[in-house]
Amino acid sequence: MIINLEALDVLRWLHIVAMVYWLGGEWGVFQTSYNVINRKLPMDERKRHMETAYRIDILARSGIILLLPLGLHMGFMWGVQPLGGEWLIAMWLITLVWFSLCWAAFIYRETDRGIRLTIIDEKIRFILIPVLFLCSAASLVGYGPFSGAEGDLWYSLKILIYSLMLCIGLYLRFVMREWTDMFRILAQGPNTEVESTLERSISNSRMIAYMYWVGILSTAFLGATKII
Repeated sequence: MIINLEALDVLRWLHIVAMVYWLGGEWGVFQTSYNVINRKLPMDERKRHMETAYRIDILARSGIILLLPLGLHMGFMWGVQPLGGEWLIAMWLITLVWFSLCWAAFIYRETDRGIRLTIIDEKIRFILIPVLFLCSAASLVGYGPFSGAEGDLWYSLKILIYSLMLCIGLYLRFVMREWTDMFRILAQGPNTEVESTLERSISNSRMIAYMYWVGILSTAFLGATKII
């Protein structure tokens, strides 16, 4: 039997894997957070749950980063976005740097260096989010750069929703960075004010997480059905 495996098939598979890690990882962090704020547990136990949350979250963060270049690469092959060739090579090189930065921040997460790297990672999103939002919104009304032809609008809408999900993800990253700071204080002894702040922060994040999942599932639906 001859297997005809094309580049687009591999990219599509990787895109699905990245989406699975994104959705599944966020669910894992959501569930772990219940034990992070449980005052009945010993502090060492709560720190172990926080460590578990970080180890799950890095897979979700990796998936988020990889989804964009994979989607743009496939978009060029489908003919719905015009940037290929050297632009794609540059895109993958930038992604490699961003991906490495994300993992470096994870490796040094309990240190001041890790916090600084995380802040740099966040600043990248401050640039990326408006660029993606404006490009996708302009494309939906026929002003490019993505195809505005009938049957191709799913691509621009998917990137628009992705940019909005990056906004939510950015907020959740702020929350997890706060966890590190607050647990440093709690390690010095009981602190009712910090405990209350931690509980409010995670409670608010859970409400936003529901919107996050709806957005993630919506992008997956558009990619799978190409309905518009």
